[in-house]
Amino acid sequence: MDRAPAAPVRRRPRGFYGSSNGKKAVMAVTGAVLVLFLVAHMLGNLKVFLGADSFNHYAEWLRTVGSPALPNRTLLTLAEIGLTVAVVLHMWSAVSLARRAAKARPVKYAARVKPQAGGYATRTMRYGGVIILLFVIWHLLDLTFGVVNPKGGEAMPYDRVVAGFAPDRWWVTVFYVVALAMVGLHLRHGLWSALQTLGLAHRYKALKTASTVISVVLVAGFVVVPLAVMIGVVK
Repeated sequence: MDRAPAAPVRRRPRGFYGSSNGKKAVMAVTGAVLVLFLVAHMLGNLKVFLGADSFNHYAEWLRTVGSPALPNRTLLTLAEIGLTVAVVLHMWSAVSLARRAAKARPVKYAARVKPQAGGYATRTMRYGGVIILLFVIWHLLDLTFGVVNPKGGEAMPYDRVVAGFAPDRWWVTVFYVVALAMVGLHLRHGLWSALQTLGLAHRYKALKTASTVISVVLVAGFVVVPLAVMIGVVK
């Protein structure tokens, strides 16, 4: 007696985030949030050139914004939580898309094909991400909490910046510059990929130039602070 054919197994719908387009959308949104944060953070850092009072006032404002309606640090804590969620979703979406692409193409190409996004940035995304993560951890321990800062956590923010990038701690500045270079490469690649996803790849040269300029300006805005401290412009 012949058996009836088994009914096909129905897969549960993945939902929006489970799809590739959903993950790309999440990466785009979280990436935009992180870029806006970088711009705001860079502008805040540049206040160090206005002197200790201006920079310390800015740091105090970050902790007290919303007061007295809200307890001190409420909005700052919410922003930190939002940034953490954005980073986690951004990284998880990237890893998921990479794994999905690898499964869809189990056999390696016989000839090496140059990626469309091109260049060194694409090949260093994985290692650059590790360097950026280590840099963020060090940055928080050094300038935010003061755990590894020579002045300690009780010192004023301006004093921690000056002590953190002092000439005898040149290796911190070198690490800072290398990590920010990785941020720039990651940002350039991410901006170009996002614009390409939006269907703007036909304006290749203009968009690639814009992505490069934005990345260079952001990196330069961050790097100028530790370099200024190390050569004695900020002291």
